[in-house]
Amino acid sequence: MNKKTQRRKIQMFSALEVADMCGVVNQTAINWIRNGYLKAFNTPGGQYRVYKEDFLDFIKERGMKIPEGLLDEEDVPHWNSLIIIDDDKGLNDGIAAYLRKHIPSLTLYQSFDGFDAGAQLVQHKVGLILLDLDLPGVGGKQICAKIKSEPSFGDPYVMVITALDDEDIEEEMLSIGADKFFRKPLDFKDILNEINNLIE
Repeated sequence: MNKKTQRRKIQMFSALEVADMCGVVNQTAINWIRNGYLKAFNTPGGQYRVYKEDFLDFIKERGMKIPEGLLDEEDVPHWNSLIIIDDDKGLNDGIAAYLRKHIPSLTLYQSFDGFDAGAQLVQHKVGLILLDLDLPGVGGKQICAKIKSEPSFGDPYVMVITALDDEDIEEEMLSIGADKFFRKPLDFKDILNEINNLIE
């Protein structure tokens, strides 16, 4: 255990803080607690308190966006950054060149297989991910599911791309947390517009 972990305090929130982070009124958060949806305990003064871990479980179970107030500082994603994960080097390089030309302020990373992608995602904390499903190593489905289930990734915006001829794949990917779906062959302008809408 490092010194940083040792110094980290147990984090807890009041019902009002929970409500503020979720964009609801205080009574709604209290109702979540009273109905058993959100785990909490009572202080000696009768006030509700919610541990950070329990709040995160509640958020993830309901597919809600993780409020930045629940993320450690080092886990907050850099929203003006994107990683392209595709083993087709020509396409990967083509997308990167196109985006660098049209959004020069965007920090870009590239990965060509699932294992390298996992390492880069941990290192860079990107806010945007362009993810091909058919990857060597760890597949795109597994990567997407892990990203969306682990708070340490900061809940980045995942745009899935695929050439797979499967009518159900889009619905499946959206159900495990993907935010946008593009089919190949790609129109780079569609990707550009999506990114511009997100970072404006």
